Amino acid sequence: MSGLELKVPPDVVWLVAAALMWLASAITPEFAVPLSLRIGAAVLFAILGSWTIIAARVTLDRAQTTWHPTSPERTSSLVTTGVYRFSRNPMYLGMLLGLVGWAVLLASPLALIVSGGFALYMNRFQIGPEERTLSTLLGHEYRDYVTHVRRWL
Repeated sequence: MSGLELKVPPDVVWLVAAALMWLASAITPEFAVPLSLRIGAAVLFAILGSWTIIAARVTLDRAQTTWHPTSPERTSSLVTTGVYRFSRNPMYLGMLLGLVGWAVLLASPLALIVSGGFALYMNRFQIGPEERTLSTLLGHEYRDYVTHVRRWL
């Protein structure tokens, strides 16, 4: 296990990525897209991302299992309903949608690349370790779920 696996909470990674995106936008030229269009698209991504996160959290709460990202071993049951029918990681998907919206608002190609870096980081240091833990805890049931539902979308 790597030293960073499950150590940095995803919301901290998300905030760092957002800050890096802002810095990236300050040092690179922006796309020539009207501000009103950028704002509209950014709001749409923010709403979709927020809704996805909230729906995931409500679904986990109803199932009475943990949503704490640095303690997947506290999982008490596999949730396959609600947004979990479409994504194994809807909270992280919601965060990514928010970052894409931020990149659109910033109109920075480098900021969009940073949002991709967020996804790569999450795959390696958060999702991979979570999946190993859930596979051990939940066995065949989880491995079957993985074959039917994609990691992101």
